[in-house]
Amino acid sequence: MYNAYAPCGMQTHHTRNVGHKLKIEMAKKIGILILVIFLSIILASVYGFLHNQISYSISTEYFTEFKFEQFWSVKYTLDFPRMSAGLIGIASTWWFGLLLGLIIGIVGMFQQNYKIMWKSSIGAIIRTLGIAIGIGIVGIVVGKFIISNLDTNWNLPAELNDRKSFLTAGTMHNFSYLGGIIGMIYGIIYQLKIKKASAQHRV
Repeated sequence: MYNAYAPCGMQTHHTRNVGHKLKIEMAKKIGILILVIFLSIILASVYGFLHNQISYSISTEYFTEFKFEQFWSVKYTLDFPRMSAGLIGIASTWWFGLLLGLIIGIVGMFQQNYKIMWKSSIGAIIRTLGIAIGIGIVGIVVGKFIISNLDTNWNLPAELNDRKSFLTAGTMHNFSYLGGIIGMIYGIIYQLKIKKASAQHRV
């Protein structure tokens, strides 16, 4: 609060201290933003690798008849199909990790301080991944018991030995993408709730 009776030099010193603290706080928040983006890319890449190991186990044909051709850049690693599937998973998810980390990090910068920013950002990322995993599992169930049993003329590769497993793996992939989007939205809402709670506590 401004004090008209305080010496001018004291007010200037106080103003400089406040400005210095704000700069330090902003620098820490920028550092956390960069760290959140980096961690989000790493976690999304790991998720993509493991995700495709599971879907490869469900249907190898989903990769040999579809994904390997779609991601032609991995053709030199086809002697190691599981590794190729994992690399495709990384290629499919790292960019979402970048987007997620950027959005979650920027929203987090509006938190009261860098400590709350870090806690809320990591919490949002974990929740996003959790929701993506959960909805991906739902996709397996839906694909196996509903989608693959529908009498529909799906646009599938001509020569499939196991149509049902192919559709199950495909449904899992589609649901996982949907889960990532839903999870990111929930993560943002989670951060906004923390910001609101912090503001009320401050008052």
